[in-house]
Amino acid sequence: MLWDNFQTLSYHLFISFSWIIVGYYTGFYEVYRYTKVIQILGKVLRQLIVFLILNFAYIGYYLAISDSAQIIQFVGLSMLVIATAKISVYYALRRFRVVFGGNYRRVVVVGSGKSVKQLIEFFNENPDYGYKLEGVYPLNSKEEIDDCFDFAINHKIDEIYCSLSSLGTRDINRFVDFTDNNLKILKFLPDSKEIIARNYIYDYYGYIPIISLRNIPLDETVNKIIKRLFDIIFSLVIIVGILSWLTPLLAILIKLESKGPVFFRQKRNGLNYHEFYCYKFRSMRLNDIAHINQVSKNDPRITKIGKFIRKTSIDELPQFFNVLFGSMSVVGPRPHMVSHTEMYARRIDKFMVRHFIKPGITGLAQTKGFRGEVETDHDIIYRVKYDIFYLENWSLLLDIKIVLQTVYNALKGEEKAY
Repeated sequence: MLWDNFQTLSYHLFISFSWIIVGYYTGFYEVYRYTKVIQILGKVLRQLIVFLILNFAYIGYYLAISDSAQIIQFVGLSMLVIATAKISVYYALRRFRVVFGGNYRRVVVVGSGKSVKQLIEFFNENPDYGYKLEGVYPLNSKEEIDDCFDFAINHKIDEIYCSLSSLGTRDINRFVDFTDNNLKILKFLPDSKEIIARNYIYDYYGYIPIISLRNIPLDETVNKIIKRLFDIIFSLVIIVGILSWLTPLLAILIKLESKGPVFFRQKRNGLNYHEFYCYKFRSMRLNDIAHINQVSKNDPRITKIGKFIRKTSIDELPQFFNVLFGSMSVVGPRPHMVSHTEMYARRIDKFMVRHFIKPGITGLAQTKGFRGEVETDHDIIYRVKYDIFYLENWSLLLDIKIVLQTVYNALKGEEKAY
């Protein structure tokens, strides 16, 4: 009986993990607003075939062949239920967009020509896809580009679609810089497939080809789920295993040395530039410039216990509550004070790109030595470069590597940890 229970448990563990792995590699969860129903059915079929093969392999190794009929029934019924639910949600969202006008993206189309007309017709005739066409700029004059930029900012445009045949190299660079610095998505309409010279992302809206310049792995649902599960599990381990006993101890030491709260909270900019409160253990005496001026070396505001917890990065641990509640991630671009974000956004090219993903307690830039005080533009420029590399090349293994490197750096001690 015990062996039967073990077999049942082991089988359920096997199908759970194999389902996730197969779904990742078959793109089962990569369904977007422009995905066709036939593509969804194709994903379901691929998932069914590969999953059945894995189940037969399990049956042949662990179970009797007589159990195969039950397994096939189970897998077949499961796939039918999941496929029905998947397509039902897909159609429900499309209906929701038409009836209630929600879950849509504001878009602008730039340029002229046949492909532009087709895209405009697509947006106007398919409201169920969730795109709301707010403006069209045929580029009859160069001033229209500036008008388009002003319109995009004032009307909170989400995506800009440009016809490559209507733009010169300088104009393309202007659109790239504008969208990067203002958190807008930029996509292009090609004349033909031969125009592709780099590893661009190619999608189809109906039968209209669309090019995306930047690939952000965390835009994919599966990757979001994987990263979110990692964040929840890791943050719970830290909160239960460390903060549960460390917080009362630090609270006593912080209170004994200086008046004020145990925790320090500060407004910072996160995903899509939204503001949130970032939490830390208080390491400074109460002062009026804590939300304006960064901490510098030998800063007189820092307390004795504050110097220790900053040197060891213990002051950052309360941010695992930010992670648990979803405003931050364990790994990602470090969030800045609101006043500094506004300053850097004006001075540093592509600074705003880092807000396409959640900010992190640690990040790739921090493991490369660009943490703490920003002393020169060199510091923030390279921080942005590493942040953009991270968001374009994210993987779970990269997150784990960054976490391990961060722990190593904290134990070793860092020059800019003050």
